[in-house]
Amino acid sequence: MTDADHLTLPGEVLRAAYGAFAAAVREIDDERSWAPTGCTGWAARDLVFHCLTDAQRALNALHLPTGAEPDRDAVTYWADWRQQDAAGRERAAQGRRFTRTVAGMFLHFGQLRELYLETVAAALHAADHVDPRQPVATQGHVLRAGDLLRTLAVEATIHHLDLGVSLTDLPGPSPEGLAEVRRTLDGLLGRPVPVPWDDAHYARAATGRAALTPAERAVLGPDAPRFPLFG
Repeated sequence: MTDADHLTLPGEVLRAAYGAFAAAVREIDDERSWAPTGCTGWAARDLVFHCLTDAQRALNALHLPTGAEPDRDAVTYWADWRQQDAAGRERAAQGRRFTRTVAGMFLHFGQLRELYLETVAAALHAADHVDPRQPVATQGHVLRAGDLLRTLAVEATIHHLDLGVSLTDLPGPSPEGLAEVRRTLDGLLGRPVPVPWDDAHYARAATGRAALTPAERAVLGPDAPRFPLFG
């Protein structure tokens, strides 16, 4: 990724990431919705439900601007993951159980699929009409709306990779989304990653989805123990 990639407007990055994920979701029927994903314990329908709640969170944030000053940007938003205490890890585990339970309540995956697609369309409409400089609140922090859109694109793109772990014939993530993931990970690392990974493998390795090899650890040097950068 070059510096020019970051010139892509936040709304365009999100539209590309959400559009690619939606294209994959459209290819999943009820039978395939039970396929395992890259998220431990989650089937495809669980992951789609999780991404639905993320789009709902986007709608809430974009329609409730705040006058508070931002305390996070598109990169530092992810820093809290490495600082989770026992209570935070328990909340995350409860969230995983909640997702599995509620996703399983849809009698047919088509119901969940259509709700996801409608919600994503609404979130993208809101993103098209928000001032990217406007502070918005989400997850206990304040970001500028443009930075929020970039974090949403990162999450959707990483989960898109998760969705394709066993459903290998699905359309893949967008180049714009993968480039945004790389920019975010390089920002967390504090430098361009020195390992010659493609965007998809970098995303997997830096989020704990792919183990580092001894050779990769050697190239990363003192940064190797910092992996995963977030989950």
